[in-house]
Amino acid sequence: MAGLPPDGEPGPADGSLPESAFARLGAAPFGIYVHVPFCQTRCGYCDFNTYTAAELGSGASRATYAALAIGELRLAAKVLANRAGPVQTVFFGGGTPTLLPPADLAAILRAIDSEFGLAAAAEVTTEANPDTVDERVLAELRSAGFTRISLGMQSAVPHVLAVLDRVHQPGRPEQCVAWARSAGFGQVSLDLIYGTPGESDADWRTSLDRALSAGPDHMSAYALIVEDGTRLATRIRRGELVMPDDDVLADRYLIADDRFEAAGLHWYEVSNWAARDAARCRHNELYWTGGNWWGIGPGAHSHVGGTRWWNVRHPVAYAQRVTAGLSPTQAREVLTDEDRATERIMLSTRLVSGCPVAYLSPAGLRAARTAADDGLASRAALELGAVRLTRRGRLLADAVIRNLTD
Repeated sequence: MAGLPPDGEPGPADGSLPESAFARLGAAPFGIYVHVPFCQTRCGYCDFNTYTAAELGSGASRATYAALAIGELRLAAKVLANRAGPVQTVFFGGGTPTLLPPADLAAILRAIDSEFGLAAAAEVTTEANPDTVDERVLAELRSAGFTRISLGMQSAVPHVLAVLDRVHQPGRPEQCVAWARSAGFGQVSLDLIYGTPGESDADWRTSLDRALSAGPDHMSAYALIVEDGTRLATRIRRGELVMPDDDVLADRYLIADDRFEAAGLHWYEVSNWAARDAARCRHNELYWTGGNWWGIGPGAHSHVGGTRWWNVRHPVAYAQRVTAGLSPTQAREVLTDEDRATERIMLSTRLVSGCPVAYLSPAGLRAARTAADDGLASRAALELGAVRLTRRGRLLADAVIRNLTD
């Protein structure tokens, strides 16, 4: 099961926000995240708020989900009262959004445009499991206004996919990239996971080569994190599988960085590479740079002007609240100035643009100079006013950030 949400104060039944949130609303881009909590099967490593058909119970279904999401969108529009501005980015995540029919995803997108207005050059992304889309589905999504697709490839090696409990077949992601290009998608991303038990360096190189051969203009590569309560965690605890050590993970990251750079993909966030600035995921950049967004769906998180909240997690509880005309918010928190300052450092340090030294305390600035002395941050960038991680610094990003935040 997915991890527990954070603590917070109860959210109001009408979803209203403190006036302080509106004071900051227009100062940053606004986006919409739509969480689609359905999966065909539960992958052994997955800790996300997702549900198979057998786990849903009565009172929630794929067939009724679009109407519920549109219901929350109308509530959001009422709460924000035309003060959010046009939507710059939309991201459908999950779960597996493409388990919903393209017509349902299109209906939700139309509702976003109707309630808020989509910016003329809005980025509209959906995640997809390669086995849930084909040439027809991708053409319908593109026709509906989706501009970007992110395909969960994870690996190209059958025994690695088996450990992850992934259901797609090797070769399918590459085919999906070709279909997406034919459909007119201007941005196509592939996601990979490294560090799966039993994966060798040769396996990882195979996955990288197969992914790059498809010609994506964006790649994400994440080290496998084993969360408590997952099947994979149980297998590791029993000794059935052995996790690689940190040195192996570092080597895999460097292998990926070399391959991506050689293919013309450059890092812009520690785990993300793009062929050009326009190929970056603008929705994720909105998260990383303190933007505002409303999260639609069970367990979705939102942030507007320093107020953060999260919805009830189970689709049945979510459906009951939305159907009753109530906010699905479970709890919320109003960030302090100190919270916001810490988050700015944590997130900006992971970006290629770096963390402005103006964000740092005197102790943080001393830590930045030490990081430069140790080869973890660029000395030239520091002299120009930013803490920019070196390649070695990216391997130790969490440690560098801890020091910067004092």
